Amino acid sequence: REYIERALSGGLTTFGFSDHAPYAFPDGYYSGFRMLREVQKDYIDTLIGLKEEYSGRIDIKLGYEMEYYPKYFCETTKMITQYPVDYVILGQHFTENEIDGVYAGGATDDEDRLAGYVDQVNEALDTGFFTYVAHPDNLNFTGDSTIYDKHYSRLIEHAKKLSVPLEINFLGIRESRHYPNDRFFSLCGEIGAPVCIGCDAHTPINAYDPVSFGKAKEMIGKYGLKYVESPSLKKPREIG
Repeated sequence: REYIERALSGGLTTFGFSDHAPYAFPDGYYSGFRMLREVQKDYIDTLIGLKEEYSGRIDIKLGYEMEYYPKYFCETTKMITQYPVDYVILGQHFTENEIDGVYAGGATDDEDRLAGYVDQVNEALDTGFFTYVAHPDNLNFTGDSTIYDKHYSRLIEHAKKLSVPLEINFLGIRESRHYPNDRFFSLCGEIGAPVCIGCDAHTPINAYDPVSFGKAKEMIGKYGLKYVESPSLKKPREIG
């Protein structure tokens, strides 16, 4: 409710919730940054109730932010799609997966890690499951710029081919993270890939974030980006 009221105070007419999705991990594994599977129904029921309560004032969308972990993906889509979810965004925080893989946000000059991240994101987009890519420049590559361009261009070109927007992330702006990366979005401008924005709120006050919005708009103008104000939501379906 606090998120919605903050969004309304800023004049927003649509607001999407995209908490970190539960994942179908093996028994005994606990993920420290996503909702538990048993909380999923409460999450959906709460949002359905708020959507009805605020009908006519703001359009509430029910969604998730989710990684693409090939080993567990099909079973997870089965779990997600049993509820009336409007959309899922791709937020790739690990290569491979969080059990066997490596956190994507740590600084690295390893070309193989960058190439693997791009391969995994592109494979995720090929599933048709995701509406857009949150913080697509999350893999924090600190090596040679030609290697950066070589691999991230593959991601950007694939997103353009599939018409999947790449997000300018407000959390990264607010916290001065390594994303949104100017080099990445300059490539987006050159290639002509669609981009969108996401507040990545984490706290209610950031559900409306005019300062980050202003900085994102500056980036859109600076690099001549193809801004998609309202991405077309893809209804998630069971895969596999």
